[in-house]
Amino acid sequence: MSTEQVLSTPTAGVAKQLSIHPLSPLTSSEISAAAGLIRGLYPSKTDLQFKTITLEEPAKTHLAPYLDAEYHGHSVGRIDRKAFVNYYIRNTDKFHEAVVNLTQRRIDSHFRLGPNKHSPGDGEEVLLVEKVALEDERVKAEIAKLQLPEGTVIISDPWIYGSDGIHDDRRMYQCFLYMRDPMNSSDADSNHYALPLAISPVIDAEQFKVIRIDFLPTGNDHTTKETQPYKVQPPNEYTPEHQELRTDLKPLNVIQPEGASFTATKTGETGEIIEWQKWSFRVGFNAREGMVLYDVRYDGRSLFYRLSLSDMSIPYADPRHPFHKKAAFDLGDVGAGVMANNLKLGCDCLGSIHYLSGLLSNSKGEPTPMENVICVHEQDNGIGWKHTNYRTGRAAVVRNRELVVQSIITVSNYEYILAFIFNQAGMIEYEVRATGILSTQPIDEGVEVPWGTVVHPGVLAAHHQHIFSLRVDPMIDGHNNRLVVDEVHPMPRNDFNPHGVGYVVEETVVQESCGLDLDFDVNRTFVIQNNAVKNPINGKPVAYKIHAPPFQKIVADRDSFHYKRAEFADHNLYVTKYRDGEIYAAGKYTNQSRGGEGVRAWADRKENVKDTDLVVYVQFGLQHVTRIEDFPVMPCEVIKVALKPVNFFERNPAIDVAPSNQEFNRSTLVAEQHKQPAVSAVVGEKGEVCCSSKL
Repeated sequence: MSTEQVLSTPTAGVAKQLSIHPLSPLTSSEISAAAGLIRGLYPSKTDLQFKTITLEEPAKTHLAPYLDAEYHGHSVGRIDRKAFVNYYIRNTDKFHEAVVNLTQRRIDSHFRLGPNKHSPGDGEEVLLVEKVALEDERVKAEIAKLQLPEGTVIISDPWIYGSDGIHDDRRMYQCFLYMRDPMNSSDADSNHYALPLAISPVIDAEQFKVIRIDFLPTGNDHTTKETQPYKVQPPNEYTPEHQELRTDLKPLNVIQPEGASFTATKTGETGEIIEWQKWSFRVGFNAREGMVLYDVRYDGRSLFYRLSLSDMSIPYADPRHPFHKKAAFDLGDVGAGVMANNLKLGCDCLGSIHYLSGLLSNSKGEPTPMENVICVHEQDNGIGWKHTNYRTGRAAVVRNRELVVQSIITVSNYEYILAFIFNQAGMIEYEVRATGILSTQPIDEGVEVPWGTVVHPGVLAAHHQHIFSLRVDPMIDGHNNRLVVDEVHPMPRNDFNPHGVGYVVEETVVQESCGLDLDFDVNRTFVIQNNAVKNPINGKPVAYKIHAPPFQKIVADRDSFHYKRAEFADHNLYVTKYRDGEIYAAGKYTNQSRGGEGVRAWADRKENVKDTDLVVYVQFGLQHVTRIEDFPVMPCEVIKVALKPVNFFERNPAIDVAPSNQEFNRSTLVAEQHKQPAVSAVVGEKGEVCCSSKL
């Protein structure tokens, strides 16, 4: 495989008018300044534990006209830079939220949050929890009962505690213990998920001490047992040195001898503009959502104000304590930015690659660089469009070149490969590839259960769902948009439709904020329109439609905490009226949350969403019925959502893409031209029609 790195061009054009763009992620000096202003509220020796210091995005009423003026080269006013800050007074439950005005060097708002509002975890805290769990004397005593071989290494996987309403008001972690292969305990990459233990310490996240030890059920009911000597099973490793690798695969190189077709323009210390094939957009990065796209335009026309992965929920199927609380909210509980991988040349992206780095904060309020967390590259995705005139044998064909903006997050055992994919025909796809290692638990030999699959001797992988919510903030030729529901219905059999083959598309305008579901029996499709702008050819409103794959919505019942907390997971789509600050579909604080503060609650306001500034939340996902082929590491499961133009252009927008040919593509085999016999009719001088055959 061949790769090369693409560097950013310097800041250019109107972006020079401000040293820091209103949408650029916070700079290192801004992070430090925000932390300093918060510290100034307390006596000098007060120990603060910062959780989040990130950009507080400007109000849309100020930012939307700013972006439009900026794009068209007009003068822009000043918008104050602000930071959103979460922090604790360390080793207490005193959790605070603040907005710091960095331009004015003042604190605009500051308050302590109430009960059941908990911060996300972070890397430093997780390492401390691991240490506390393994150093606890009661935990050590239980491990000793296992009678493991000398030198065995024990691993602790901290999980956000979850919610069940039973003595769970304080912030806690539930740790699941594993062991490395005792015959190879020095290998830090040994797959410990193949050797789970039944000991599960619970950690208080204020005082950081073990408050109890749960013992995991290992049979087919709720029964737990005293710790007994452990029967060590064989390992199940995933790293290449433990495999007999294939030797018959030839190299496949991605070579771009003239470099990439996109440009990346830095706009200060943080933030970049990407331009490619009539597309332009800004790329941001924050702790919770990871990569965010702003001001997405095609050929100068506005399409989307903001695009991001808003939330995800992974509820598990095992009904027994403590597994009944397993429902990870990976973005809200930790953060896609916090968990983002450093992407390496030649591994995660191919071709001419441009990397974007991020800047987050640590618990001391200091800036923390996150290198190479986003990669931008082009890829070939087969044929874009083609037609062969069988009468002449001439083929017109173009390749489907795509621009990929990708980030990868590791959530302890799991990986998610997240990508926005742009094509030359005006379409955007959001793609998720789920891979990594299953979250495992111990099971007795010879036992089977219907809520999971045995994937290795003594190892159960419980079934679970992956439910994602993509936040789409549209501006289809402007901010006043509507959502319509298209359905295909048969025409009644009558004199007009005597053969019963006719069918029509029926369109319904959504009037109020609500949740909606797909119905494939009527080809139900959701379309975002601008009714004030009509296509000049057919007079229809310009629009983009949403292609979302079918998936089983949340299975947990309506009274469960899984259901209450995952507010987005019960409908394929939610539409709400835009309000500043309403970004996260499960609510701002998901750690041990109770629900009632996310998109379901916003939709219940029943506000007008017709021809106004609306937001759409698109849900998609997969029901992961685990299988042995998912272990020791899972092949990628791929799911996509597409945003596709409908009557937005006057014809195929990719019609001007240069044709594909062998000289350009450098393929090594050329197929013979295919030409069929044809018959054509020619109109003569007097209107007569003559037929001729061409062979």
